Amino acid sequence: MFNAIRLVSRQTPSAVVVGIFADKKLDPATKKLDTDGSIARAIDRVETSGESGKIAECYPTAKNAPARVIIVGLGKRESFQPSSLRSVAGALGRRAAANKDERIELHLGPALETIPKLDIEHAGRCLGEGFGLLGWKNWLFKGTGHGDAPKRTALNISCPTAALASGIEVGLALAESTNFARDLSETPPNIATTGYMAEAARKLAKKTGLKCTVLEGKDLEREKLIGHINVGKASENKPCMIRLEYRPKNARKNAKPAVLVGKTMTYDTGGLSLKINNGMVGMKRDKDGGCAVLGAMHAIATVIKPNRPVVALLACAENSISDEAYRPDDVITYRNGVTVEVTNTDAEGRLVLADALIWACEVEKPEFIVDLATLTGGVITALGSTFAGMFCEDEKLREKLTRAMQTSGERWWRLPMDQEYRDMMKSPIADVVNSNPNRKAHPIQGAAFLSFFVQPKVAWAHIDIAGVHVSESDSGCWVKGPTGWGVRLLADLLSE
Repeated sequence: MFNAIRLVSRQTPSAVVVGIFADKKLDPATKKLDTDGSIARAIDRVETSGESGKIAECYPTAKNAPARVIIVGLGKRESFQPSSLRSVAGALGRRAAANKDERIELHLGPALETIPKLDIEHAGRCLGEGFGLLGWKNWLFKGTGHGDAPKRTALNISCPTAALASGIEVGLALAESTNFARDLSETPPNIATTGYMAEAARKLAKKTGLKCTVLEGKDLEREKLIGHINVGKASENKPCMIRLEYRPKNARKNAKPAVLVGKTMTYDTGGLSLKINNGMVGMKRDKDGGCAVLGAMHAIATVIKPNRPVVALLACAENSISDEAYRPDDVITYRNGVTVEVTNTDAEGRLVLADALIWACEVEKPEFIVDLATLTGGVITALGSTFAGMFCEDEKLREKLTRAMQTSGERWWRLPMDQEYRDMMKSPIADVVNSNPNRKAHPIQGAAFLSFFVQPKVAWAHIDIAGVHVSESDSGCWVKGPTGWGVRLLADLLSE
């Protein structure tokens, strides 16, 4: 759609954007801009509804007036939420692309300032995110076979309202971090191997000043990261655990880190419990938890810059098939002494995540842990593509995640954790099974399994993103493909 989307301080715009609410009342500043009454006449037209994201245009003829004015609806004034501006920005970006606009000026500040107690900077952030997310380049792997590539230009945005402009700048930066995660998600498994993901982390560390360590081969054996070893041993692309660390100079001495854990399965065939009925298509995105954590670390290092340490752990492997593959009926013993009877090799993500959770508790000594994973199909059945499933029994961490959700717009729904669910995972052979063949409480089974690898006093949240990590259509500020879900949620969590 665009090669780049930038905020500029001043320009001669090809179009000026003004906003109206559903009551169609013009704010004083926009009335002043409307020197020939063309905006007022356009608002009186039946099709100009003020509905959120709906667009009309007019062409002023007065001297010194803009050549074209885009009138965008902001919805009902009494129920306005700044989060709706992400979709508003998506509508504006699509109209700009259709009009081949390269320079637009946003005069939305005056309309937004009529909303009592509205945080204008946060409203600007939502706009910036919407524009930036829409600008994700979804043609990364297009070749010459689809004809001449369309000409794509940059979109320059100016905004005379200082607070709104400041927010737009932050939103664009957070969208850049999210789009970094989306690029990784989109990269196919013949390219985005385990080694590729490790190299992506190294490059990110070099670029942003993070510290990167990759545990592989003998390192995994020495540290008893048995989940990685077993799940990844059938693949020629060998498993690794990727560790990134952000440690600011002003961090409090002996400060405990926040630890972010991401499931990073570069491809999942199901192993010997082979996926059937075309079930493998899309499994390149089984790494999206790790992609989101990498995107969050990009945001933490470049935008948020918290004054506390943050550690990311990416549990990275490819679940493949060979005579080396681990089997149903295998029993594996983890670093913390918990034994697992493998009942399904397609429940592999939780086996590598278990390593990372044990490491986080024993080695990092965290203040809290949050893991992101495309873990279960059951969470899609339960919550669709509207909410991620969130499991957290620590009230303080849950409150922080609630605030982060409200700011980022990346929504989760709390699902229950109870001893009965943990009991479902008990094995007659070992301590626990990795998958109970009973499909009851399927998404909760995954969380219950992971709980055996987190020390009881450590605050921990597990977020199952299987339903929200992909957009299935072009809508609002999204194009069809990966969403980078979790980048902004984690960034806001760490901004407190």
